[in-house]
Amino acid sequence: MAVFSLLLEMLFRFFFVGLFSVGGGLATLPFLTDMGEATGWFTSMDISNMIAISESTPGPLGINMATYIGYRVAADYGMGFGILGSVVATVGLVTPSVIVILIISRVLMKFRNSKIVEYAFYGLRAASVGLITAACLGVAKIAYYNSEMISETGNFFMAIDYKSIILSVLVFIGVTRFKKLHPILFIVIAAAAGIIFQM
Repeated sequence: MAVFSLLLEMLFRFFFVGLFSVGGGLATLPFLTDMGEATGWFTSMDISNMIAISESTPGPLGINMATYIGYRVAADYGMGFGILGSVVATVGLVTPSVIVILIISRVLMKFRNSKIVEYAFYGLRAASVGLITAACLGVAKIAYYNSEMISETGNFFMAIDYKSIILSVLVFIGVTRFKKLHPILFIVIAAAAGIIFQM
């Protein structure tokens, strides 16, 4: 019965994430960070790795991460439960969007000229920017800064991952200067660099 309690909790938690993460996949990251801290299902480093994998594979970031987390958490109870966990987490994440879209499609045409609706959308835009900014800062902290190193050495500069910063700058320059090259090429190069330089 413990596994069904876990699946129910997973459904509820991902439903909550899907309901409040306005702005797409990156907006789910602050909620996933809180979920990891509250449940112990995954760490901040796991989130960083999931972002790298999810951005490198087809499909939306949030859905890919939900599927992966659901599988990983429930797989401890057996392979079949891992697949069930991935389905439950994914359904939990997308269900709020489906419900909201169905409601909005019925009422938006009626109230599309309403000032209240217009102001609400402006508020949602601001919330989206805030969530995505928080997610970007969280990922940057994980990617560029090793908090364990500072506790060991006491030196702030030893905790900075200069290799990751240099790689990020090089990829940014490459993407902006060589716009005709496909982005997948930069993903492959960055993955190879991570393996070679053990980043």
